[in-house]
Amino acid sequence: MAAPALLHPPPMDEDGAAPPVPVTPDPAPPPPEPKPPLVRQRPPVRVTSEFDSERRLFSHRVSCRVLDGLAKLRLRVSHGAGGGGVAWGPPDVALLARNFSVIVDPASRGAVLRGAADLAGSLRLRASHNTKEQQGEVSVTADLGDSPCKIELSSMVPPNGLPRATFFFPKGEVSIKEKILDEGDRILSVNGLVKSHVLNGACTAVYNDNAMNIKYRYKDDEISFIPSISLPSNSLSFAFKRQLTPSDKLSYWYNFDTNYWGAIYKHKENKHLKWKAGYESDNRLGWASLWVGDAGGSTKEVPLKAKVHFTLKVPQDNVQNSVVVFHVKKRWDF
Repeated sequence: MAAPALLHPPPMDEDGAAPPVPVTPDPAPPPPEPKPPLVRQRPPVRVTSEFDSERRLFSHRVSCRVLDGLAKLRLRVSHGAGGGGVAWGPPDVALLARNFSVIVDPASRGAVLRGAADLAGSLRLRASHNTKEQQGEVSVTADLGDSPCKIELSSMVPPNGLPRATFFFPKGEVSIKEKILDEGDRILSVNGLVKSHVLNGACTAVYNDNAMNIKYRYKDDEISFIPSISLPSNSLSFAFKRQLTPSDKLSYWYNFDTNYWGAIYKHKENKHLKWKAGYESDNRLGWASLWVGDAGGSTKEVPLKAKVHFTLKVPQDNVQNSVVVFHVKKRWDF
C-alpha cells in the first residue's frame, strides 16, 4: 500500500505570517439611470388689498419670493374710488433683499437703491442713492472694541458740508452735525438722547435744536403715569393709564399749557376683537372704534386673513355731521 502524499504548508513571509489570500473584487454596480429634470415650482404669491373709506383709496400689493428665497419681488399700485372714473396712481416695483434693495418708480423713471455690507469684523457700510434726485447718503458704523458703544460717520453724496458723527452708548446717543442757518452761516449742532431708570421708572431726555423734552414713565401691572416737560417753553403735560380688568383699560391725558385733554376707554374681547371710545377736546370730537382682527399683528394670523376697522366720529358742535369711516385689509395666498 502506497504511503499518503504529504501536504506542503503555504509559504510564509519573514515575520512568519501567511500571505493574504487574494480576493476577487466584486463587479462594479451599473450606473444609475439618469433622472428626468425636476420641474421648478412656482413660488407662492401673496396679494394684499386695502380700502380706506375716508380717503376713498384702494391699494394693492403683490409679492413673491425669488432667487431661491433670497429676495422678494413686490409690485404696489393704488387707485381712487371716485364716481368720475378710476384714477390709478403711479405703481412702483421693488426688489428687496437682506443687504440690498431697489425701488423703481416707472412714472418718474427714477429708482432708489439701498445697500449694506460688512467691511471687516467691526465695520458696517450702508449706502443709498436716488437716481432722480441724483443724491445719496453713505454711512460707516464701527464697534469700539469689546464695549457696547459704536460710532457712526455719515455724509450726503455729493457732500454739502461736514459729515455727521453719532456716538451710540447703552443709555442713549449723541450726534454732531453741521447746520445751515437762515442767514447762510454754518454752525455745529448737537443733538442727543439719554435714558435712565429712576425711582422704579424710566426717564428719557431728548435734546434737539436747543430744545429739550424730559419724560418720566412709571408702569406696573395696573397703573402707568407719564409726566413730561418741554424746555425752555416750560410746557407741562401728563398721561395716566389704569388697567381696570385684564380686558378693560382707561387712559387720560392733559396739557397744562393749552388746557387740552383727552380720554380713551378700551375693551378687548379677545385677540381679534376689541373696541375703543374716546373724546378729544382740542378737536371737540367724540369717537368710537371697532377692530375685527389683530390691529397690531400680521394679516396672516387673523381669521379669513382679513382685518376691518370701523370708526364713528361725532363732532361736538354739529352732531348731525357724524360720519362712519372704515378700513379693510384682506390677504390672499396663491
